[in-house]
Amino acid sequence: MTLLHWTLPLPAGYRRDDVIAFHSRDGEAVAEQVTATGLRKGILLAGVPVVLDVAFTDAAAICRAEIDGGASDAVQTALHGALLNILGLRIDPQPFAQLAAADPLLAPLIGVNPGLRIVQSASPFEALTWAIIGQQINLPFAIALRRTFIVQAGRRHASGLWCYPEARDVARLEIEDLTSRKFSRAKAETLLRLARLVDDGELSLELPPSGDVAAISQALLAVKGIGPWTVNYALLRGYGYADCSLHGDVAIRAALQKLLGEETKPDMARTEQWLRQYAPHRTMAAAHLWASLHAPAKNILPTGE
Repeated sequence: MTLLHWTLPLPAGYRRDDVIAFHSRDGEAVAEQVTATGLRKGILLAGVPVVLDVAFTDAAAICRAEIDGGASDAVQTALHGALLNILGLRIDPQPFAQLAAADPLLAPLIGVNPGLRIVQSASPFEALTWAIIGQQINLPFAIALRRTFIVQAGRRHASGLWCYPEARDVARLEIEDLTSRKFSRAKAETLLRLARLVDDGELSLELPPSGDVAAISQALLAVKGIGPWTVNYALLRGYGYADCSLHGDVAIRAALQKLLGEETKPDMARTEQWLRQYAPHRTMAAAHLWASLHAPAKNILPTGE
């Protein structure tokens, strides 16, 4: 086993409890374990099982990677990116807070949840598969399916923690491996279709150096079973894209109805138009709308499409 260590300084007002809550959704702790002051998460990186161990202090995250093998340059680069993701350090919340400081509707929401951040999945593939698994079902069932998916396709780290699979691991599965375990056929087919396209090199999930998400968005939309909500969710949770318009999300529309004091939910077109005023910071607008439905704020899985 190879051990690597980092110390990541944390911004003032960092909300570690939000991060811990996001990674504690699965009460059986198959692939993530949390304490009051830290977390452990298992992931596969370039085919190598890795456990990321994070201990929080008031000013920093003390990070350790336990690698079942060598630490190649590719693995180390992926590790750093995964840490930024799972700690919610991709999107700085301050630009949106400044934009909305005088906003009569959103400024009060920011006041209730100052420093709110978007906690992400470790990788775009994890975010995409989680979105597909969880779409249009209740959260407990989604978590149970996710657990099954990890055990079916992932691998166990030497520590015993399961590691979330990569595309090559999922691509080896058959439809019946999932449908026999309560996955709908449509979900199973979409998961395997996505994994095989990525594994075969027909679909790249790498962002271009420019950071432009348009090409990836179009490529994902071309995959049968993936629609605009799934793409936007993946951009948010997988890439940390700061300008996702989650107008197709049921919870966003419910929060907007509550915020506007209206009797019915606004439709997707009106929600999209309303969110447009917060570009290029629509992701954080969505985060505060989600949080407004919950006290205290939680990084929940939305449902949409």
